[in-house]
Amino acid sequence: MIYIVKGLYSFILPPGLFLLLLAAIGWRMWRKDRKWVLLPFGSLLLLYLLSSGWFSDVLMRGLEQRYSPPAAADVKGDVIVVLGAGAVPDSPDIGGIGNMSGTAEARLLAAARLSRVTGLPVLFSGGQVFADSGNEADIAGRQLRELGFASDFILLENKSLNTEQNAAFTAQLMKEKNLTRPVLLTSAIHMPRALEQFRQAGLEPLPFPVDYAVSRQANWYWSKLLPTGTALSNSLAALKEYLGLAAIKMKL
Repeated sequence: MIYIVKGLYSFILPPGLFLLLLAAIGWRMWRKDRKWVLLPFGSLLLLYLLSSGWFSDVLMRGLEQRYSPPAAADVKGDVIVVLGAGAVPDSPDIGGIGNMSGTAEARLLAAARLSRVTGLPVLFSGGQVFADSGNEADIAGRQLRELGFASDFILLENKSLNTEQNAAFTAQLMKEKNLTRPVLLTSAIHMPRALEQFRQAGLEPLPFPVDYAVSRQANWYWSKLLPTGTALSNSLAALKEYLGLAAIKMKL
């Protein structure tokens, strides 16, 4: 019964609902005016692919599996560089006001754990992107201090608004602090593009991907064929990274 309910939810809620509407429109046009029928059916196919778990997993794995994190004992560097991923400025937190997104919190937690093992300081990079978003580095600094990190063991770059600026401003801050061997820590899906941006900024980081969204081993089961909002969100996030990588290669 639980699987029947899951299947029904997939088509009662978006994006499954939109697939049904496109199918109805396509069928109507097929009956009345076939010359335009490819438009709704093409949109139907594209939306289905992007919102199906099996297809979004393929897109995600193409990015997430490009780099693997080294064993903590093999990490060689002089600073752990963590990239932000969004924040809310006025939400209540345990030790103050302001929270980072789930992705940013996952990155920060991984960096704190890696720092405990390696003894390396943490440099968090990320500013206030929009008027209604929080300053990521400032929030991260507060949370690290609450976790027991000494202030002189934390470096904050709180001006950057995107990955390109993350790289450029981090390189500048590292130069001021006489640091040369960054360990780059970000979500696995974001690592290929982030690594390219840091290389263009004159750095050669050790990649340490975290925050994986899909399993490394492909698993197939019937619900992977159903449309879900999570799969659509993952597909769009992956497409953004692929487009970003293409823009870097074309030097746009």
